[in-house]
Amino acid sequence: MGRYILMRLAGVVGVLIAVSFITFMLMKAIPSGPFDMMGVQANKAIPDQLKRQLEAKYGLDQPVFMQYLLFVRNAVKLDFGYSFYYQGQTIAQIFQNQWPYSIQLGLLTMGFSILIGMGLGILAAMKQGTFFDYLGTAISLFCLAMPSFVLALLLQIVFAIKLGWVPTGGWDSPKQWILPVLANSLGPVLVLQRYTRASMVDVMRSNYVRTAKAKGLTEQRVTFIHIFKNALTPIVTVGGPMLAGLITGSFFVESIFRIPGIGQFWVTAIQNRDYPLIMATTLAWTAIISITYLITDLVYAVIDPRVTYVKEK
Repeated sequence: MGRYILMRLAGVVGVLIAVSFITFMLMKAIPSGPFDMMGVQANKAIPDQLKRQLEAKYGLDQPVFMQYLLFVRNAVKLDFGYSFYYQGQTIAQIFQNQWPYSIQLGLLTMGFSILIGMGLGILAAMKQGTFFDYLGTAISLFCLAMPSFVLALLLQIVFAIKLGWVPTGGWDSPKQWILPVLANSLGPVLVLQRYTRASMVDVMRSNYVRTAKAKGLTEQRVTFIHIFKNALTPIVTVGGPMLAGLITGSFFVESIFRIPGIGQFWVTAIQNRDYPLIMATTLAWTAIISITYLITDLVYAVIDPRVTYVKEK
């Protein structure tokens, strides 16, 4: 197991190097630099002499490959420097201040999606061909067809503007969490409902389930001990990466509901050529998603004894 984990961690390092190189080169290929965008923001061109001084200060006057090597040297020490756009703030400070909003939104979304998505999936699997099965399918189709940003606007219009039940945005009170979580849950509810239903229906056809029922076990015990537990593997397969995707932020939801999360900051960084923030955020997301995949694989061995990562002799 230890060897397997070390090999996977080495793979994560390789992925981080590849992603950092590709992102850096693509970032540099975009026309205009950060100080050109500052001039656009101020509706005033920055003098060439001042621009050259700023580029020399941040090392942007060096060849691109040298700039990349300098970035890697600092990134190994987790030093991503200062943001070009958010003056006076280090990347670490931006992460510390903004990422908790995205994490909270992601965790609330995941909790709500598990409750609704997996609940509907279990109900649909146990009541196949009934109203509950059709209801789960209808909700899944709605989630599939409705874009999250469209639902976000509709929720604002109906519940915030027309009815006045909740605020239109912000993230300071539980009432402000309701609409963003609903809008952000479309994809997770769809995936969890369909995977839970399909996985449970497949397990219900197994011989050991029929044996458990023949032994006189209660419906609840058969469902949650024999069926649901053995149906968890496909659900964990999509649930782990899904959680990683949620806590890395959602630009559309964060922008529409004015949530100062990292997703909104990342898109702003791209628009303003904020190189340090672009690179740091991309690498952080890559690391989170890669490690989540590793944890997901390790969880397999916990929920399914047949899965092992120890090489047999």
